Amino acid sequence: MQRIFMTLFVCLGLALPAVANAWWQDDWQYRKQITVDTTPQGAAINDALGRSALLVRLHTGNFTFDGVSENGADIRFVTADDKTVLHHQVESFDPLMGMALIWVDIPRIEGGQRQDVWMYYGNTKAPAVSSGQATFDSDYSAVLHFDDVTGSPARDSSAYANNAQAMVGSSVDGVIGHALQLNGQPLLLAPSASLQHAQGAPFSFSLWVHQDQANGDQVLLARREGNNALLVGLSQGAPFFEINGQRSALGQPLAAGQWSHVALTADASQARLFVNGRQAVSLAQPLPAFNSPLALGGDAPPVAAPASAWLPFAGAIDEVRLSRVARTPAALLADATAQGAESRLVVYGVDEKQSGFGFGSLGFLLNAVPVDAWVIIAVLVMMMLQSWVVMISKSRSLGRVTRANQAFRERFDTIGTRLEMLADDHDLPGRLKDSSLWRLYQVAVREIRTRREQGADVSAVSAATIEAIRASMDGVRTRENQKLSAKLSSLSNAIAGGPYIGLLGTVLGIMVVFLGTAMAGDVNINAIAPGMAAALLATAMGLFVAIPALFGYNKLITRNREVSADMRVFVDEFITRLAELYGESQYTEAMHRRGLPAGSPSALV
Repeated sequence: MQRIFMTLFVCLGLALPAVANAWWQDDWQYRKQITVDTTPQGAAINDALGRSALLVRLHTGNFTFDGVSENGADIRFVTADDKTVLHHQVESFDPLMGMALIWVDIPRIEGGQRQDVWMYYGNTKAPAVSSGQATFDSDYSAVLHFDDVTGSPARDSSAYANNAQAMVGSSVDGVIGHALQLNGQPLLLAPSASLQHAQGAPFSFSLWVHQDQANGDQVLLARREGNNALLVGLSQGAPFFEINGQRSALGQPLAAGQWSHVALTADASQARLFVNGRQAVSLAQPLPAFNSPLALGGDAPPVAAPASAWLPFAGAIDEVRLSRVARTPAALLADATAQGAESRLVVYGVDEKQSGFGFGSLGFLLNAVPVDAWVIIAVLVMMMLQSWVVMISKSRSLGRVTRANQAFRERFDTIGTRLEMLADDHDLPGRLKDSSLWRLYQVAVREIRTRREQGADVSAVSAATIEAIRASMDGVRTRENQKLSAKLSSLSNAIAGGPYIGLLGTVLGIMVVFLGTAMAGDVNINAIAPGMAAALLATAMGLFVAIPALFGYNKLITRNREVSADMRVFVDEFITRLAELYGESQYTEAMHRRGLPAGSPSALV
């Protein structure tokens, strides 16, 4: 058995280097596999996305936050070649609450494929390199996350610093970290060279919206200059856009009380509106030229036009992006898929240590187990060890008893009517010390010899004397049965209590998972599955304690009954021989008085 295990370990050791990726740098102690999945099993995106800023959403369901620095400064992202370091921006990082939002610059995302990225962490000396300017490509003219310090204007993460002119609204929980709850005042971006738009030039605008009231025509984006106007809004909750007074058709109303992704793209021939990554309406008209303030959540201050009567947006907005190019439908679908609560584009894999031996799926599962479930599992492990120790020790003890009893029977079957012959063999006590039949035999011979030493006539033993000897043997048999049954109660406790204790751990673990999911705002299967699997580990552990204990208990009980039956048969056989040899007449008369057949073994029980 040891050779088999050694062979398996050697094969595993030889196989690991062949399948494991090389380590990027030795200064980083840990890494985590992250897969971008555009296959039908993932985000189901067939077209190539090109360069994309991908959201990595870490929480206690897919990351333990152990070994990483407090602000995430030591986090690095490396491609599958273990050489190319990717730019990233840490939007938020809170290891105490177990939540982090990180944007990663992926050079190219192919359609219908799976590609791996490795997140390295665990280097206390690593400086912070988080940079939104490097993460978001230069075609983004403004990227507003709204995760700034409460009370300050929203800051632009792109390279152009198109920050909000003033603080408006309040900070609330959004689809990605914090969001901006508007209070009736629009958020204004001042004119700049990066926000200047030429006639018919490409343009993209996207944001997440959470509408409180679907009343009238509400503005999401507005820009006016002279007779030129661009408006994107909701009419009774249905999205539309308007260019120079020409309004598009209405799309399907947004789901009430939910976050929705709304995007507008324009080129030299048309403008299109997308909802949750899918085209809703279009208009065959290019955008006019603008070099004026841009308003979010309300109408823009007119330059040469009268004020509009449109209503400000009543709700919250999050992750506003402006681009100087027309983003592709595939890119918008990826944003809506990866940034929302139902992300299927990003798959979180296992964590590995620098030693080169991965934690694997089991390690990933163990890392997701909460502390309270670990307490339950520790109790179950102690129960398991106790039950296994009992099963092993009792099985070995029963094996010794059975072998010793068999050896004794072989000797006893040869003595015939010389019942005391074995007691004079000085070698037997050492050889038969584990035999319960030997101890029964010893007490019977001792009773006979005690009476002989006290002057009793053993040539004619009375029925009462025979019954007394039998009672002494029954007393020894009872103690032997008690010894056989000792510690079996721990197996009963493991069988009955193990699953219930494991279920308690699962319930506590599921409570923690749902609490963490609610706090993180991420309810997709990739967020819940690791925590649920970790919680179920407690129940699996309880069953792992109970099932072996059940089989072991039944096996031990069966063997105990066999040993007990051997002792009962031996007592009957010895008493019958004794009655036959020393007191047949008296014994027969006593059996008749008791209404039992003389010489019957069952009569002596």
